[in-house]
Amino acid sequence: QVQLAESGGGLVQAGDSLRLSCAASGRTFSNYGMGWFRQAPGKEREAVAAISRDGLRTYYPDSVKGRFTISRDNAKNTVYLQMNSLKPEDTAVYYCAAVRIVTEYTVPSGGYYYWGQGTQVTVSS
Repeated sequence: QVQLAESGGGLVQAGDSLRLSCAASGRTFSNYGMGWFRQAPGKEREAVAAISRDGLRTYYPDSVKGRFTISRDNAKNTVYLQMNSLKPEDTAVYYCAAVRIVTEYTVPSGGYYYWGQGTQVTVSS
């Protein structure tokens, strides 16, 4: 089993930056592809970033491409989400998730099995 704990959320103004962290424990972190998701009130959960086991390949939807950066430190069992140029529409609870991936270069596209509890990000205008 993998336990995930997000941190780094908060209240910021439009245009500011935040860095979220997700600390993993329980299993070999480097065996898992990782993703960040968000869910705003009344909206469906959406993926905002994903990263391969080796950290060399990433995915972003158009809504955050160029503003968000996912990275990981396998030595620290941690995945990060750097969020720049934040907009009020980025307001949501952000979750990290993990999925066991066989190949180290594959960016996960779904099937996440482990989830964190989430951290609130609020962007004021």
